[in-house]
Amino acid sequence: MGKAKTILIVEDEVKIAEVVKSYLEKAGYEVLIAYNGKDALFLFEKHNPLLIILDLMLPDMTGEDICRAIRKKSRVPIIMLTARIEEENILKGLEIGADDYMTKPFSPRQLMARVEAILRRVSQDAIPLAREIAFNNNELVIDSMRHEIRKDGKPVALTPNEYNIIMNLVKYPTKVFTREELIRFAFGDDFEGYDRVIDTHIKNIRQKIEADHKAPRYILTVHGVGYKFGGETGEI
Repeated sequence: MGKAKTILIVEDEVKIAEVVKSYLEKAGYEVLIAYNGKDALFLFEKHNPLLIILDLMLPDMTGEDICRAIRKKSRVPIIMLTARIEEENILKGLEIGADDYMTKPFSPRQLMARVEAILRRVSQDAIPLAREIAFNNNELVIDSMRHEIRKDGKPVALTPNEYNIIMNLVKYPTKVFTREELIRFAFGDDFEGYDRVIDTHIKNIRQKIEADHKAPRYILTVHGVGYKFGGETGEI
């Protein structure tokens, strides 16, 4: 079963898992189901899926722990399924590397729309005009051909949404983006949620690419408006 069309569902409620599986299969995807965390990690390692739909409440381990384990090895897009509607729990999930979330109960059609939107973003990321763009004497390099960002010569592990946010900021370096604009670029027009989600992603990006994330050089806050890119560029 190849990665190209494989989606992994991690959900201990059989009825929910089967309904989601049915919708995905009708859309042409190969579907794997794990009903616990141990099986989820095994199937992830064996099949390297294109996307993971991950319930946060599982019998043997938390969805957060599964997400952390996967993020040590892969940038595969992850959509969280959660009955927890508190904002801090959702933001915590995004902070450890999930790309999107849906709260139960949810519409399978809406979940499918989220899946398709994320996969479109992964395959159609913003690309700068030059193949490589370097900032601040090669401290940060964006290589669009390799779909890679390097800091001090080493690749930076970014989620698809984090990469998409950076690419949009870089593509329009003089533009100040509002939170709503960045949400539209990173999550798509159908996103319904907190605009603070962007703040969480920006925090994650800064921790990965800034020498001092408390005094950022690249992702700058424009108070009362949003964010802009601040790197000094030189094309390679």
